[in-house]
Amino acid sequence: MDAACVLGRRMVASPLGPIEVTACERGLHSIRLLGGKTPDASPTEAPAAPEPPGSPAATAEPLAQCEAWLHTYFQRPEALRELPMPALHHPIFLRDSFTRRVLYKLLKAVSFGEVVSYQQLAALAGSPRAARAVGGAMRSNPVPILVPCHRVVCSSGALGNYSGAGGLAMKEWLLSHEGSWRGQRRPGQGAPAAPSPPAEPGSSRGEGHG
Repeated sequence: MDAACVLGRRMVASPLGPIEVTACERGLHSIRLLGGKTPDASPTEAPAAPEPPGSPAATAEPLAQCEAWLHTYFQRPEALRELPMPALHHPIFLRDSFTRRVLYKLLKAVSFGEVVSYQQLAALAGSPRAARAVGGAMRSNPVPILVPCHRVVCSSGALGNYSGAGGLAMKEWLLSHEGSWRGQRRPGQGAPAAPSPPAEPGSSRGEGHG
């Protein structure tokens, strides 16, 4: 983490229980699913009102953007395209690595309502034999839901793993909420449009996002 970063925190209520968001003024650092609530069988439950910020630093713009994005994701996902996505400032997104490339590719290429296999995502990231490493990248994802590691499933159609609070029940809930579970809609198969992802920082390997 950048030593100059001063983090603000905000608790966001959701159908899945409280979500802790941390950010500095330059961007989002983490989204933590704190658990404490079993996902409801119906993904249409609206979240409760958000808790007030705990400190003045919690009013940073990335926190406000992330809170708005999460509420829209759970309540009115069809409106996501209208919202800006917060910049990302966790160290994973600041240095060139396989994990960063995979996470940005997932964010860019796999929209709301779609799923992708570990092997497909490895190929999209330019390393078609690195499906196992993609699994490691998903476990390292500091901003779940926003960077949608829950949309990565096994080639067989099985759910695969999910390291967030709630485990596979959480992953299945998120996919059901998006209407993609069982439908197995792959990237490019007519999924709803998604908002533009935050710009990826420049890479020494020339990784682009066009």
